[in-house]
Amino acid sequence: MTETQAPQKTFQKVAANIEKVMRGQSASIRQLLAAFAGGGHVLLEDFPGTGKTTLAKALARSVGAAFNRIQFTPDLLPSDILGVSIYDQGKQSFHFHEGPVFSNIVLADEVNRASPRTQSALLEAMGEGQVSIDGKTSRLPELFFVIATQNPVEFHGTYPLPEAQMDRFMMQFAPGYVSPDEEVAVLSDQEKAHPLESLGPVITLDEALGLRRAVKDLRISPEVKRYIVDIVAATRQTPGVQLGASPRASLSLMRAAQAAALMDGQAFVSPSNVVEMACPVVAHRLMLDPQAKFAGLTGRAVVEATLKAVAVPA
Repeated sequence: MTETQAPQKTFQKVAANIEKVMRGQSASIRQLLAAFAGGGHVLLEDFPGTGKTTLAKALARSVGAAFNRIQFTPDLLPSDILGVSIYDQGKQSFHFHEGPVFSNIVLADEVNRASPRTQSALLEAMGEGQVSIDGKTSRLPELFFVIATQNPVEFHGTYPLPEAQMDRFMMQFAPGYVSPDEEVAVLSDQEKAHPLESLGPVITLDEALGLRRAVKDLRISPEVKRYIVDIVAATRQTPGVQLGASPRASLSLMRAAQAAALMDGQAFVSPSNVVEMACPVVAHRLMLDPQAKFAGLTGRAVVEATLKAVAVPA
């Protein structure tokens, strides 16, 4: 078995396990696993009932790792996420009680329902893998993965995520609706019980960490790296874009492309891997001019036009 075949089989095991619950969502599963193995975080944005929370839970159950779900609400406080120091009368000292963010996989459900102050509690955790409380810094687990969900149709009682937080997510994508035949299969699957209840882990925490190491070790040529940088840099020059993608987007696109190549059993990253991951990695980071946005311009359209304009390395 080659160096890339073992990680590929691990990917296939996890994907097959999630597909037992998420029928017709192979593209979303692939993107989720690319972000998971690439060391990033994911924002799922779609209409209610399309399986956002189920997709997150299916991944968590497929990996033998600690999982916590946080339901974001307007009255949620930063301490409800990070933890709090409580005074111990017996020891005459404060003791820190870890919050739900101290886990391997964290589901931030309906993240845009919380106030900006509470949303910002995730910034340091997602960006640096640590939290600072009462002047002390605590490291999060080596494998730390946030899956946040929100739906785009409810605006009453919600707080849009700021650009700084959007940039912390490696990917944003929408699971979308499945075909009628697949929806019938979903009904049959859940006729007596939800298949999520019987879903068990298929890989260990060590195997998940091994995937992340394998992604970083996968070869990527200087030409493909330059291709990534040219794509990201082009978004900063596009008419109608107030703020283009940052160098963090370049790094995220490289990791996502490496993960995609590894899932396919490739020994190196190809330009097609970059093209596949460009929209979910870059589009949500773009701040569009209000007039251009009103005229119908979207971040995805900007990225698709950029991919057509930037020369592909030979």
